[in-house]
Amino acid sequence: MAPRASWKGHLRLSLVSCAVKMYPATSTSERISFNQLHKDTHNRINMKPVDPELGLVERADLVKGYEYEPKQYVIIEDTDLEAVRIESSHTLNIEAFVDEDEIDVLYQDAPYYLAPDGAMAEETFVVLREAMRRSGKVAIARLVLSSRERVVTIGARENGMFITTLRNPNEVRGTTEYFDNIPKGNPDTEMLDLAEKLIEQKVTSFDPKAYEDRYEIALMAMIKEKLKGHRPIVAAAPERGNVINLMDALKASLGEAKPAAKSRAKAPAAAKESATTVSLKAALEASKSAKPKAAPRKKA
Repeated sequence: MAPRASWKGHLRLSLVSCAVKMYPATSTSERISFNQLHKDTHNRINMKPVDPELGLVERADLVKGYEYEPKQYVIIEDTDLEAVRIESSHTLNIEAFVDEDEIDVLYQDAPYYLAPDGAMAEETFVVLREAMRRSGKVAIARLVLSSRERVVTIGARENGMFITTLRNPNEVRGTTEYFDNIPKGNPDTEMLDLAEKLIEQKVTSFDPKAYEDRYEIALMAMIKEKLKGHRPIVAAAPERGNVINLMDALKASLGEAKPAAKSRAKAPAAAKESATTVSLKAALEASKSAKPKAAPRKKA
């Protein structure tokens, strides 16, 4: 069964245009979900609309309302929404091209695939796709999704194109209230060197299949056991170990670390020993006064 397009229209660059179809690039259908049941009958509960004065009401009696002041609404009819239709309702009009790395990841929202709609559109689609691929640029355009105009980026991907909707600037929070109290000072040089070496030991190529959802897997295993009539087996949480000072933790990590692709090491032995939590300041002072043999740096 062919996938269902979530949007159809035309992709336009100046006077050049072609019919296109857009599809969601991700799906949550494989995620485990639960239904609300009554504890005695196990019947599925229906969520019905309730009016505080009238009680249960029919969905056919519901209308859209915009709250312009607390508990004050203006009613919005379907005809009102039809009146504000704009070009981007049916047209992906390319307005500009930018380097892909100029788009801050904070603004990137939902991903979609874009394909030509019919044989007549294929030639124009391929020309636009290859032109973007050669230029190394992504297009900036607009379209209407779920009654909202969204700014999007469009780029070449394999035989098709890839669309990413962008968040509105007023949806992205600034960093000031979160980062302003974090110190900017330079960390201890020795600890920084150790941390960099630890990063080097774990460098690998990203493969999303290597990072499966362990909670989802454990959840499905529990459900299967329940279906068999067995008592669910709950996996024990991994041991965290006691807190040790930062310098010792870095050295222990370097001693135990293996390349990320083959890493199956258990928690460092040092982490299993009892130790007193040491503040960062104390750890820095201890590292500066330590003898050279206490902090070997020859082995990476």
